[in-house]
Amino acid sequence: MRLSIRRLPARQLLTRRLWTRRLLLLAWLFAGLLAGLCAALPAWAGQACEDKPLAATDAARSLDLALRTVQALDASGAQVALVSRAGQDLGQYGLRYSHMGIVVRDHPAGRWTVVHELNECGTAASALYQEGMGNFFLTDLVRHEAQVVIPGPDAQARLAQLVAGRTPVRLHEPRYNMLSYVFSTRYQNSNQWVLENYAAASAPEGDVATREEAQAWLKAARFSAITVDIPASARLGARMFRANVAFDDHPFERRMAGRIDTVSTDAVVRFVQAVDGAARVIVVE
Repeated sequence: MRLSIRRLPARQLLTRRLWTRRLLLLAWLFAGLLAGLCAALPAWAGQACEDKPLAATDAARSLDLALRTVQALDASGAQVALVSRAGQDLGQYGLRYSHMGIVVRDHPAGRWTVVHELNECGTAASALYQEGMGNFFLTDLVRHEAQVVIPGPDAQARLAQLVAGRTPVRLHEPRYNMLSYVFSTRYQNSNQWVLENYAAASAPEGDVATREEAQAWLKAARFSAITVDIPASARLGARMFRANVAFDDHPFERRMAGRIDTVSTDAVVRFVQAVDGAARVIVVE
């Protein structure tokens, strides 16, 4: 089990001082160099593992999205927020975004650092990472669009304090399952990790120190997961050919009925808005 949040020196390519329009122009001018660089980047968090270079035009658009997201965060006055990207097309399930992280303004690793759980490509394992906004969006996006959820001031202060401590590591389960059951600790998906950290920050101090306690608080607060309909044939195929998909943590009756209850970015956003009347949602297009 990993006991620390990992940084990616090879992927720490962007810093605050480089997030300027000049960088975007350079991305276009040095298309060949940028394409070669992006070819070395792995696919993460709910995406297929493909050895496919990111086109220079897509990389430039991703960097532009990162810049505009940072500008929106700066203008908001927030110190911490939840940021989502569209890294996978989930339209058939009525979902617009696939992956969420916690972004912190004054992080030791740099201004507006994203802390998030990522699936190790091609495996059933995950780790925690901290990286700049540019790296967060520098992937094969379905849409160059971001969603930012800014909790109320009190919730922000508690969440910023929590992220600075060891709770994010304690609440991390490295056994990854893209469709993990919302109220089981056997596995975890990346959005579930964000949700459980939000629960720890929102519960009365000292009430949540483990995943079991986080999920108990979420149940009491009436968190509602999304339900994905997956027939038996599709479940069998996914379990046989995808290392990062499992169903054995789901209640037997629900599983046999093809009703898979998991955590999505949309469910997290709805919950934050329900329990925090001061929360705001910003879409960066």
